[in-house]
Amino acid sequence: MTDSPSNTAALRDLAEQILDIAKSAGADAADAMVVQGVSQTVSLRNGALEQAERSEGTEMGLRVMVGQRQACVSAADLRPDTLRDMAARAVTMAGLAPEDPTVGLADPAQLSSLRDAPALELSDDGAAPLPAEMEDEARRAEAAARAVAKVTQIQSSNAGYSHRTIFLAGSNGFAGGYARSDYGLSCVAISGEGTGMERDYYGDGRIFRSDLISPEEIGREAGMRAAARAGARKPKTGKYPVFFDERVSSTLIGHILAAINGSAIARGSSWLRDALGEAVLPVGFDLLEDPLRKRVGGSRPFDAEGLAAQKRAFIQDGKLASWVLDLATARKLGLESTANAARGLTSPPSPSVGNLALVGPKVERETLLREMGTGLLVTSLIGSSINPTTGDYSRGASGFWVENGEITYAFNECTIAGNLRDMLGTIRAANDARPHLSRVIPSLLVEEMTLAGA
Repeated sequence: MTDSPSNTAALRDLAEQILDIAKSAGADAADAMVVQGVSQTVSLRNGALEQAERSEGTEMGLRVMVGQRQACVSAADLRPDTLRDMAARAVTMAGLAPEDPTVGLADPAQLSSLRDAPALELSDDGAAPLPAEMEDEARRAEAAARAVAKVTQIQSSNAGYSHRTIFLAGSNGFAGGYARSDYGLSCVAISGEGTGMERDYYGDGRIFRSDLISPEEIGREAGMRAAARAGARKPKTGKYPVFFDERVSSTLIGHILAAINGSAIARGSSWLRDALGEAVLPVGFDLLEDPLRKRVGGSRPFDAEGLAAQKRAFIQDGKLASWVLDLATARKLGLESTANAARGLTSPPSPSVGNLALVGPKVERETLLREMGTGLLVTSLIGSSINPTTGDYSRGASGFWVENGEITYAFNECTIAGNLRDMLGTIRAANDARPHLSRVIPSLLVEEMTLAGA
């Protein structure tokens, strides 16, 4: 689906209309986000069509500022009378909100000169898939999974599509928008029977439908993963190395992002609150954001406050180099925004990171497993007990027990625990990161964690 100039122009007119109404209602400043889109999903369960949904429409979020007070409202009814009521309500709410000296739009000099995103290739020009085509792809994935030995049933096979156009405008002069498309296909397979059932999954998501891997490959991989888990049992209790598979390793890096988020730093509730300039990862590792990658879901031409998206290093040579900041958190900390503002229709901006890559010394995956010796290969994580202030870490895990560098059996019902500062300071990286993902994070080996198993 293409994003026509007339469509973008209509959203721009709508955003500018509500800004004029908000100022007439008494707002000192305002910004508006308008999203127009369509999404559809098809879900199968054991061969039967379980769900088929489609939604489409246009929604708007309005943020108004009255002095140093702000309020946010949203609406899907965009008739003129509704917009006037919406703006009046927002101004009234802002007048009742507490004062916040960090509230305010970007200075015009800070605003991005890039106001659209054709160079980033974020929108597929092809026609939207028909529901029948999506159902066929889900069935093909399911059939491929079911054909794998030891697979006893298919929990679900899902196909999804969405296309949306986003337009952001502010009373500070910013006006820009772009379109996004997403295609996805996934399958969840089960091996075993009764209390011995084990499940696993595989899926793929892309901006361009032509980039998706085949339904057969998705189903086959889901089936093989589930079959490999047949007969899983508890591992040994003790202290061992833990190898976080590439499909879960990004959660470790996600804990860093949460800890360097400007909101957590401003509250003083982060285990990295005093670590700026200190070693967080081993020497040689960089944690880089690049929001300008082509055909990647986390890319953007500007952030939710109209600031120019740009490449940035949050960790350089193992040392923490920057917080993740929007305008408000930057003002609280006496710093400059890192252009990482994100927002929904019903809330003000807050810091967030899109595309990310862990760059540094890497070893062949199989070599790293051999060098690990005896320990856990974790492929799935459940539950969470992470202390955001101390970094103490405890999660349920499943995967495979590794003995003398060789996978010996599947495990489940295990808890792994440690402290994130200690864990991340010892990581070693494999070379298996998938470059098309927005989080390009390879499998990571942690030197030692406490395992609670059998």
